[in-house]
Amino acid sequence: MQSRSIALESEHDIAVARGEVRTLAAGIGFRIIDQTRLATVTSELARNVVKYAKRGRMIAQPLDAAQGRPGLRLIFEDTGPGIPDVGAAMRDGFSTGRGLGKGLPGSKRLVDVFEIESTVGVGTRVTIVRWL
Repeated sequence: MQSRSIALESEHDIAVARGEVRTLAAGIGFRIIDQTRLATVTSELARNVVKYAKRGRMIAQPLDAAQGRPGLRLIFEDTGPGIPDVGAAMRDGFSTGRGLGKGLPGSKRLVDVFEIESTVGVGTRVTIVRWL
């Protein structure tokens, strides 16, 4: 399976990204519950890109046994305002958008690897991996 890059600029793009992740996850062999977890994380992280940065992209990279073990890596990147305090953003209950503050920490709990890099005025890159 090949890597896919999906532009994130609208609500429609979020739905497209979620569908693509479900399809890739199913093709790799993930159970329905894990497909749903990955779709949930995709919705959350793609929505953050659209909401805060206005545009960015998701890169979906299937990982096969030749790379160690099967899995799926998703990268969400933008050139938006960045996150001033990543530590605060990763705490349950913290929100700058009047939400419940469950997005980033909740997403982290649903995956095996969660990395976030953000520079104010430059942008944000969140990389997640879920192993089969």
